[in-house]
Amino acid sequence: MTREEVFLTVTAVFRDVLDNDRLVLEEKTTADDVEDWDSLTHIQLVVAVEKRFRIRFGSREIRGWNDVGGMVDSIFAKVS
Repeated sequence: MTREEVFLTVTAVFRDVLDNDRLVLEEKTTADDVEDWDSLTHIQLVVAVEKRFRIRFGSREIRGWNDVGGMVDSIFAKVS
C-alpha cells in the first residue's frame, strides 16, 4: 500500500465517521479545521482507522500527531 492509498483510505474513514461525504483533508488538516471533530470524535476516528487498517496505536503515538499527515505517517509505517 502506498502512502497516497493510505491517505485516501483515511479520508474515506473520516468521511464515514464524520458523516460528511464532501470532506476534503490535507496533510496539515487539524481538528480545528474540521467541524464536528472534537475529542470524542477523535477517539472514534482512531478506533475506525485501527479497525480499517488492522493496526493498533499507543497513546504516546496518538498524542504525537499534529495533523492528518502525522496520522497517515504512523499508519504508513505500520502497513508498509
